[in-house]
Amino acid sequence: SCPKVKIIISGPNSYKCTYDLNSSEYQAFPLTAGSGSYTIGIYENIEGTAYSTAYSMVLEANILDEFSPYLRPSQYVNYNANTYAVTLASQICADASSDLDCVSIIYNYLIDNITYDHAKAENAVSGNLTGYLPQIDESLSAGKGICVDYAAIMTCMLRTQRIPTRLEVGYAGNAYHAWISTYIKDVGWVNGIIQFDGKSWSLMDPTFGAS
Repeated sequence: SCPKVKIIISGPNSYKCTYDLNSSEYQAFPLTAGSGSYTIGIYENIEGTAYSTAYSMVLEANILDEFSPYLRPSQYVNYNANTYAVTLASQICADASSDLDCVSIIYNYLIDNITYDHAKAENAVSGNLTGYLPQIDESLSAGKGICVDYAAIMTCMLRTQRIPTRLEVGYAGNAYHAWISTYIKDVGWVNGIIQFDGKSWSLMDPTFGAS
């Protein structure tokens, strides 16, 4: 019944991930620190910024595929077999010659078909979108969204093309940033291959990424 609930996942590398639990629907959270002990805590808001522990547990995870958290849906990148973005990715990448080619094709498609929603961005800055979660097909259909919408669509489309992809967001000063890192076969993780600097998106030169 509490309107503000958070889940904090602390992995074996001591890195903590915090998420808002703002829905009663099934949600998935990636265990990104590999195999080992994870502490899962559920916290309910008391008042202001104060929270109390509602539930806590420790689980042992044996993760057989290190890329599995980056190839499946999660709270921020929520999709299923009926998601249009999944079908679209298959269509436009059908003739891609490599993973890097697929990254470029998807990037260029979204740059041409998704515009930045300045009104929604202003709401995000003012806190009116606290706990906001991207709706992949809604943003794709509307043809506009904020940076996390774009990043979620991109991540969904790459993951369903079997390209491990991380979606990350944060601040640099007052600018809201989002970036996407992908794992390219024979290259490894290319960090920040696609980035949003608060004004525009950019695609790293694949040659630079490969080196």
